[in-house]
Order: sequence, then structure tokens, then C-alpha cells
Amino acid sequence: MNAETLAIGDEITSGQLLDTNSQWLSQRLGELGVRVLYHTTVGDELAAGVAVFRQAIDRADLVIATGGLGPTADDLTRGVLAEATGRRLVRNDAALAHIREIYARRRRDMPPRNEVQAMFPEGSRMVANPNGTAPGIAMEIARPGRGPCHVFALPGVPAEMKEMWAGSVRAALVDRGAGRRVVVHRNIKCFGAGESNVEAMLPDLVRRDRVPRVGITASRTTIILRITAEGATAAECEAAIAPTVATIHECLGDLVFGQDDEELEDVVVRLLTRRNRTLAVAEWGTAGLVAQWLALAAARATCRPKISPSKEALAEPVALDVNAPFNPFSGGIIVRDEQALVRALDVPWAVVAEHGAASAAVAEAMAQACRRRFGADYGLAVSQFPERDPASAEPPSVHFALATSEGVRPKSVPFAGHLATLAVFCAKHALDFARLELGAR
Repeated sequence: MNAETLAIGDEITSGQLLDTNSQWLSQRLGELGVRVLYHTTVGDELAAGVAVFRQAIDRADLVIATGGLGPTADDLTRGVLAEATGRRLVRNDAALAHIREIYARRRRDMPPRNEVQAMFPEGSRMVANPNGTAPGIAMEIARPGRGPCHVFALPGVPAEMKEMWAGSVRAALVDRGAGRRVVVHRNIKCFGAGESNVEAMLPDLVRRDRVPRVGITASRTTIILRITAEGATAAECEAAIAPTVATIHECLGDLVFGQDDEELEDVVVRLLTRRNRTLAVAEWGTAGLVAQWLALAAARATCRPKISPSKEALAEPVALDVNAPFNPFSGGIIVRDEQALVRALDVPWAVVAEHGAASAAVAEAMAQACRRRFGADYGLAVSQFPERDPASAEPPSVHFALATSEGVRPKSVPFAGHLATLAVFCAKHALDFARLELGAR
């Protein structure tokens, strides 16, 4: 069974709202083994809506639309469905009773205009909406020479749509054959090489007819290899995916840092925790990105319920909780100029004057200083970003340093790329530098 999602509304086609409904529905459909081939977005225009519905019904076995079921003049989904399928609109008494009951429950008078929400294409069924005035619509469209297309039109309000999916749509799809196959996705995450370089290192994995399928994409300078397998059970899919994962690790080595929801900062926090070591950061060019990511990763790793102290407890001296989870992130300092560098980190002015702020020497001094300042096992630093000249054949470098009890390790990378991602690119390089150094110890 293949599917298409339709997101309806001028607020989406104009870019004012992001279509998160299609993303969510695609994830739920994938769990049932339904492959989503198309995401379509259409504005509040009758002719355009009729055209996309007819196209979707022709090319997909399942169509799930969201939006356009309200009572206002621009809510056209009912009329669009009727015209697209050649059926007339008729009143659904159960839907009208539901709408009236919702208004009575809220102790409000129902405007006459809301009666339009009970108008359904002939032969369709109501999808109950327990907490909204827009019932959903379910239809089965015959297609000569092949199986029917199943159409569900749901409200655009995400909370209502999700409740209706869980309450009845999912079960209806299972009754129609969904869920007999399982689709499992595995994302392998890499950093340190470009998208085309990574693909070139893999032995014909990214091929359209390959089973399991492997796709490649770049997201905020992280390269993601998406492996998708279909089977009768999740275990069967995992078994099909495992050899491909092993091949990727074998071919890419240290470029691979994690999978699925893992980010570089999560890996760094895990490595530090395993070694019972702490890390502090000092940042100039990245303006606190590395510290923010590490702090959030450490919070995720050590999260536990907070208990608000009483006023009496607040007046008492703070006692060290020996049972508190180990937090490997000691803290961070952000500097914005040479004066802040000297004042906050005690980096000698002579080092800045001799080598310049955007230098390896300053990065090394920052790493050593922040390690001392926080009493951490490791100090990680990012230098000032150099002047950028897009026309230059040789881009300047941005410098990193990692200080330990044994000394300081420098690293430099070309300061080149799109301005929108340069800070993220450099912050990830700093984390990847720490990851590789920690992994080697």
C-alpha cells in the first residue's frame, strides 16, 4: 500500500505555517508498513484542490488530507472531495448531532454556519472528532481494474488530527491491510567529509534498486545515511539492515559518530562519562554554540525530576549531593574581543599581540586557561573567526585546541562555506575534534 498526504490551506502554501501534519502522519504510516510516496500542499482554491485530489486518488492507494474542514468560506475540503469524486454533498445527521453536542458541552450557541461541517460527500463516513467541531470524512473510491483508493480527510489542528488517528483511523487502516508489513528506518550519522565524498567511499550502496534502500542527505553539515528495510516483522527488518550498517562503519571508519537521534554532543558527553572526566569550553567565533549543545546533552543524559526547595531549605547552606548524577560538562566562557579574552581567561596580552586573535596560539592559550578556570580534565577552545574573503583561492583557517593534563592538541580547518552554516560547521568541528581525541584515549 502506497500513500499520499495532502496539506490544505493558504497559510501553508504562503509559508506562514509549516506543514508538520504530513511529517507526523508519514511517521505513523511507516510504522504500519505503508510507504508514503508523495507530500502535496495546496491552497484554498476549489479547482486546485479538485486537481490534486484526483491526481492523488489515481496514484496512491491511501490519501490522508488535513485541513479545510472548518465552517468558514475558505474551508473547501468537503466541496473539493465531492467534485473530485463526482458525488453530491448530503447532510450527515450523526455529524450534525456531534457538532451540536460539542457546542452544548461548551455552553455556547452553535452558529448556523457550522451546519456546513455536517455536509459530506454521498457514501462517505464520519470520522469521530471527540474534542472538535470538525468531523473527519472517510471515503472509498473505486478504481476500475485495480483496488480502491481509501481517502481520509482530517482537521488541520494537530492535536485533533492525532487524536482521531489514534482513536479510529489507524484501526481502519489495519482493517484494510496496513500493518502486515513493517518499515524500519535507521539513520547513520557522519561528520568530517562532504556528501559526495562520503558517497564515493561507499561501494554502490546509494542505489535506487538496492535492498535495503540507502539514501544520503546533508543536514546542518552532518551527513546522514538513511537505511530503510521492509519486512514481516521489525526483527526481520533489523536483520536486513545490520549488514549495511556494518559496511558503512567499515568503509567510513571514524567519520561515523552515531545513529538516529544521536548528535555529536551526545557522543562527547557519553565518552566523558565513561571515563569519569570533565570538559570545559572557551568560545570566540562560535559564540556559545558548543557550550549550549554540551549543556543540553549533559542535561538529557543526567535528567531526573526536580524538587522545588522550601523557603527554609533555601536559607540553609547548600550541601553537596553525593548521589547526584555525574555531569561531565563543567561550563563554558564566551569572549567577544581581546579585552574579554584577557580579563575572563587571563590569556597573556603578549600572545594575542604576537599571533593575532584568530590564531592557533590563542586557541591553545584559551583551552589551557578554561581548563584551569573550571578545574576540568579537558579544556576545548574555538578561536576568533578569521576575516573571510570569498574570492580568495586559499581560505583562512579557524583554530581549535584541546588541553589535557599532558599538554594541548591543536587543530585547524579551512574557514570556508556558506555564511548561514559556518558557525554550526565550526562548532561541530570542535565537538568532533573532542570526540576523536576522547575515543583515542
